[in-house]
Amino acid sequence: MRRYALRDDQWDRIKNILPGREGTRGANARDNRLFVEAVLYRYRAGIPWRDLPERFGDFRVVHTRHTRWSNTGVWKKIFEILAEDADNEYAMIDSTIVRAHQHSAGAKKKPH
Repeated sequence: MRRYALRDDQWDRIKNILPGREGTRGANARDNRLFVEAVLYRYRAGIPWRDLPERFGDFRVVHTRHTRWSNTGVWKKIFEILAEDADNEYAMIDSTIVRAHQHSAGAKKKPH
């Protein structure tokens, strides 16, 4: 499996809810899986859109499509489906809610 890519079982769970698939209204997407993997790659690697590897296509097209999917709630649906089987491979903690003792930050001790 390629780094940052979807597993086949994950793809099978979300492919039928994505816009642009065969038989749905509107334009057909060329490759929904490649697009989803481009977005995953971008977020997991922590890179700007313009630094997406060429194999994913024009970063401007990927960004525009990502924005459309965000505005229509597609990413929310994808997240909800995939979160049902979270493996915690990627876990994040927001440091704004993690409190540390004052001494852990190098604060000077008060003399007795």
